[in-house]
Amino acid sequence: MIVRLIVYLVLGVCFWIPVLCLAQTQTPNTIVIKDHQFIPSQLVVPAGQKLRITVDNQDATAEEFESFDLDREQVVEGNHKITVFIGPLTPGTYGYWADYHKSSKGTIVAQEAAK
Repeated sequence: MIVRLIVYLVLGVCFWIPVLCLAQTQTPNTIVIKDHQFIPSQLVVPAGQKLRITVDNQDATAEEFESFDLDREQVVEGNHKITVFIGPLTPGTYGYWADYHKSSKGTIVAQEAAK
């Protein structure tokens, strides 16, 4: 009985350590599309990390999240969300735009962590 308990504890630790490490490396970031505009228009993220960005289209019509700088092009259906994985990024500014409504543009700024 004790051996079984120890095995379950070890398996539990082996499962949760990678999950917790992944949570630390992926900062939650969200870009909202509302009234055909990106909110926020500038998203600041840490440089040198893999990132998961949620693009939440709150408009009824589809939009496209496109970026040559990030090598991404994804359609976001109306009232839907997508996940965009990027990075690790070097410090700098990366532009993106809404391909269906060209006036909507934004930037992702990758910054070094403060020391």
